[in-house]
Amino acid sequence: MNHIFRLTAVWNGGRNSTGTIESGQLKTEISIPEPMGGPGVGTNPDEMLLGAASTCYIITLAAMLERSSIAVDSLTLDSEGIVDVTDNVFTYKSITHRPRLVLAAGQGEDASAKAERLAHKAESSCMITRALQGNVTVSAEPTIAIAEKA
Repeated sequence: MNHIFRLTAVWNGGRNSTGTIESGQLKTEISIPEPMGGPGVGTNPDEMLLGAASTCYIITLAAMLERSSIAVDSLTLDSEGIVDVTDNVFTYKSITHRPRLVLAAGQGEDASAKAERLAHKAESSCMITRALQGNVTVSAEPTIAIAEKA
């Protein structure tokens, strides 16, 4: 069974113009970012790739934690994408996910250790990470804590 996703794009001119994209609930303006010599309107492919990888990662991790019966108080994520510019060639080099998991109070070190293993496994289990494999280095640097009992 295949899932089909569709996107409609409109571009209003040359390199330094703007456009729009629409796909399901995603509807936004697009352009080249200012640091890369563009107008910086809306979002851009670099942010969208980071967003796709980060969204896939956090959803995958949440599902893995749930399947493992690890109770989570909070799950947040900071992700960083690095784009190399050499000889005016732009190359997406790496994405680093930094999840912060606060496990529900009362869970022991075994749950913490398992959550850390899952945080690393989620990186390689995510569909977007697998699509990037061999082109962009994706890694996870999790921080795990256990909530204090009330």
